[in-house]
Amino acid sequence: MGAPTAVLAEDEPVLRTQLRQLLAQVWPDLNVIAVVEDGLGAIRALEREGPDVLFLDIEIPGRTGLEVAKQASERCHVVFVTAYDQYAVSAFEEGAVDYVMKPLSAERLAVACERVKKRLASNRPVNLEALLETLARGATQKQPYLRWINASQGAEVRLITVDEICYFQSDTKYTRAVTATAESLIRKSLKELIEELDPSLFWQIHRSTIVNVSAIAAVSRDMAGHLIVKLKNRRETLLISQAYAHRFRQM
Repeated sequence: MGAPTAVLAEDEPVLRTQLRQLLAQVWPDLNVIAVVEDGLGAIRALEREGPDVLFLDIEIPGRTGLEVAKQASERCHVVFVTAYDQYAVSAFEEGAVDYVMKPLSAERLAVACERVKKRLASNRPVNLEALLETLARGATQKQPYLRWINASQGAEVRLITVDEICYFQSDTKYTRAVTATAESLIRKSLKELIEELDPSLFWQIHRSTIVNVSAIAAVSRDMAGHLIVKLKNRRETLLISQAYAHRFRQM
């Protein structure tokens, strides 16, 4: 039997590179035959390459991770790479699959790889239908508000809790996540964020800006009469557009 083969499906470029590097470290005999960045590419790679193992970001765009996993059911072993909450992790543990939580660590990935090696030696890939049904039911329930984000700073990916964020602001194709001491880029739109953040803690104040209410020091007017937010731990001010001024009428 030759070296086991794998397909990696991860949409974040830095995480994709990190996953490949960590796999080379913890499972040097593994032959990574395809690396893809979306769900459609993952399905095509499954059809074309017939890998032994699929490392799958369950929130991959294009086709959902659940759709990709359905295609992989009984065809190859699956390791979910996920930022899912404990509900989903419990579902993973009930099935004959493994998972690696983001942010990635060599130690946790090594554990997953050891389990996959044992399954490769003794088991056929399992049917994932029951697991996928459980995950789909969880996806239709109200999800908890966003608690942390993966944000790019140069070649690194930082794990930032939302409590640290002073504000989010649109920046071309990306969104800037600004803390008291740093700025990072994330690949979520403001529209996505406003649906995932706790509305009692994060307010949209402009079409391009969401502010953490706890980061607000004061609200005043500039020389032109526009409402502006002054922050506790940042020097810059944030403009409040007329469409969102009602939030501050009592001030």
